Amino acid sequence: MAITAAQVKELRDITGAGMMACKKALAATEGDMDKAVEFLREQGLAGAEKKAGRIAAEGVSFAKVSEDMHTGVVVEVNAETDFVAKNAKFQAYVDQVCDQALTTSAADIDAFLAEKWNLDETRTVAEQLSEEISIIGENMHIRRFHKLVENEGLVSAYIHAGGRIGVILQVKSDVVNDAVAEMAKNIAMQIAALNPKYTTRAEVDQEYLAHETAILTEAAKNEKPNAPEKVLNGMVQGRLNKELKEICLVDQTYVRAEDGKQSVQQYVDSVAKAQGAKIQLVTFVRYETGEGLEKKSEDFAAEVAAQQAAAKKN
Repeated sequence: MAITAAQVKELRDITGAGMMACKKALAATEGDMDKAVEFLREQGLAGAEKKAGRIAAEGVSFAKVSEDMHTGVVVEVNAETDFVAKNAKFQAYVDQVCDQALTTSAADIDAFLAEKWNLDETRTVAEQLSEEISIIGENMHIRRFHKLVENEGLVSAYIHAGGRIGVILQVKSDVVNDAVAEMAKNIAMQIAALNPKYTTRAEVDQEYLAHETAILTEAAKNEKPNAPEKVLNGMVQGRLNKELKEICLVDQTYVRAEDGKQSVQQYVDSVAKAQGAKIQLVTFVRYETGEGLEKKSEDFAAEVAAQQAAAKKN
């Protein structure tokens, strides 16, 4: 099949590999983008994670905790333009959606939209959304929400870049004071900055590990085709451990560590020791506004031509 320039560009954006390598990978995999990424990784030409996401939808992701710090929520509300996303009325409405989510018993977004709006029980959440759309003058969408509850510790929240990223973190602790709360906030900031996929290695899916091991094994064989199996296994294990340190929160290097070597788990342990506490990072949720969505592509020249054509008709 013919490989298009657009496909080559997309693969290059995803992997950071060279143009000719991307073209070869697509040809070898008959244009299958996921298989092409794996092909490049096996050749040692691409990383494990996409280097360029396709995040484009506008809106904000807000996070908030209850006054007792036992409940936390993160919500994403989308709008059509960045201008509206930065609007004070829009952001005030999203804050109200957070308050609604803090008390909701809904298990999914459909049930959430169907429940009564806390500030006016004569209408539903969906009906209030429609009202906000008419006031703000732009289409809006409550895309998702997630709630965490921890009665034996606290939930911490962090909002980055005015709502570009929202994070909630669940922490179990037999001591809850300012020092523990500050630690939780610092780790929520870490999650926003470094985007871990898991809290600990125990959460990593075995199928994922097997898949990564297979890819790294092929890469090692291509790099050192005559190496003994023991050497190849050592290469694979070393690279897998490095990858896990990047995607598992407790194994990541703590970004605010003075020596640049302290892990997140070591930071937690140091706070626990200082406060005489038992502390466990349970789980977290990180929303990045628009992740997984694609913004409508605008062709400015075509738009102008369409407007001119419409004007002539009138």
